[in-house]
Amino acid sequence: MEFQDYFPIWSKLDQTHKANLSSAVFSKKVEKGTVLYNASMDCTSLFLVKSGQLRAYILSEEGREITLYRLFDRDLCLFSASCLMQSIQFEITIEAEKDTELWVIPVRVYQEIKEKSAPLANYTNEIMATRFTEVMWLIEQIMWKSLDKRLASFLIEESAIEGSSVLKITHEGIANHIGSHREVITRMLKYFQNEKMVSLTRGTVEIIDADKLAALC
Repeated sequence: MEFQDYFPIWSKLDQTHKANLSSAVFSKKVEKGTVLYNASMDCTSLFLVKSGQLRAYILSEEGREITLYRLFDRDLCLFSASCLMQSIQFEITIEAEKDTELWVIPVRVYQEIKEKSAPLANYTNEIMATRFTEVMWLIEQIMWKSLDKRLASFLIEESAIEGSSVLKITHEGIANHIGSHREVITRMLKYFQNEKMVSLTRGTVEIIDADKLAALC
């Protein structure tokens, strides 16, 4: 499929803008673990996910990660082009969580069209509002939910994303997602295992009682 099959508002753009986008975009494949954007990189491109999965996260001064949101098929990654949003002050990292294929949109082209196209401007604002909502939800989770509830929520969400009760993820990986320490996550998972909610093996967490985990949330 072509770019227009993935871009959600393609039908709302005029023919000139469609032609400009079509001539500028190109596809790119990246491996799992590839950092697509961070504060040290130039603001050059936006990414539209063709297939795969991206993760946006921030780092604390101690080097601890916390996931802000994830991007899936047909999601547009605006924050890889932070120069579009001059008021954004925090430093964000975009990483491929899986082998991913992307449509790469040059910032200059996107910005030129956005300044002339109300549908694209509105679409951009909608994405920014959605990401803001996701970040606010995350702040609420961190402030008001205990770690056991946040961990249970993460495991349920991860199971839904992967379509499996067997999650191939390390304790360090979980800690990076929810902004905790590996040792703390290990202790909490062992508690979940003692309560017959999960089963642990090296590099794997298997959910064996999803209802009990959901009740904990």
